[in-house]
Amino acid sequence: MVGIIIASHGDFANGILQSGEMIFGEQENVKAVTLMPSEGPDDIKAKMKEAIASFDNQDEVLFLVDLWGGTPFNQANSLLEEHKDKWAIVAGLNLPMVIEAFASRFSMNTAHEIAAHIIGTAKEGVKVKPEELEPAAPSVKAAAGPSNVGAPGTFEYVLARIDSRLLHGQVATAWTKTTRPTRIIVVSDAVAKDELRKKLIQQAAPPGVKAHVVPIKKMIELAKDDQHFGGQRALLLFENPQDVLRAVEGGVPLKTINVGSMAHSPGKVQPNKVLAFNQEDIDTFEKLKELGLNFDVRKVPSDSKGDMDEILKKAQEELNKQK
Repeated sequence: MVGIIIASHGDFANGILQSGEMIFGEQENVKAVTLMPSEGPDDIKAKMKEAIASFDNQDEVLFLVDLWGGTPFNQANSLLEEHKDKWAIVAGLNLPMVIEAFASRFSMNTAHEIAAHIIGTAKEGVKVKPEELEPAAPSVKAAAGPSNVGAPGTFEYVLARIDSRLLHGQVATAWTKTTRPTRIIVVSDAVAKDELRKKLIQQAAPPGVKAHVVPIKKMIELAKDDQHFGGQRALLLFENPQDVLRAVEGGVPLKTINVGSMAHSPGKVQPNKVLAFNQEDIDTFEKLKELGLNFDVRKVPSDSKGDMDEILKKAQEELNKQK
């Protein structure tokens, strides 16, 4: 795996690494290196050498630095001189760049490949609002695949996820990069009636992927349409297990449900950090299990999978104690 050094003036590198791992999950072979006000070039160079020595693979190293021509860049560049055929530097550090670099390590084995790939994402991550302030730019071709709406066939479901936050950073980056959908579809009667939430979800779609909000009944109709969605890879997002059950009972052909986040509210118990249940939730998951669905309990792709049976058992025990 390519090792990554995130380097900056001050604590910026530490903060952006923390943010990246919040969204994409904890990372191995990644180090933040900082140049503090009391330090000089030799100090940060020594830190970089120490970080590189900790990597499993020291032949492939990617530096993500804050400023071209700054001290972190200059010291990384001095180390690069003897490794130009393997190592690489990308300057202009931002969060989309970091997340894209994390995701790219799943499919790319060299620092040069990743460096060339993440530049586009880093640039696309710089946007402005109101939109009319945005300079004219060529349209971005969907990275996830052809947008051939109208081709015969049905959706391919690359992920169906329960997440009370719906489309947010972990979904728009980590899950989108690993599942490569052409469409993100929020399936919710409540959200479909809320024009503001619909607009925010559509705006949150990552480059090259379209986001839609549809009521459950409409999703059932779309799932049965075998004339218009051939080649379309759908990532479905549900707020709760009850909506999933209605969709599956209506004919949406899901086999696995990714359980990512269920927010706590009065009357619910929380057997782990991200999932909260009431009795209706537990009963709904049991019905989904009876219908033959599997459960993939993970916030992000790099997490280890949780045991849904054990989680439900613990939640039921906690609810019983409240009675």
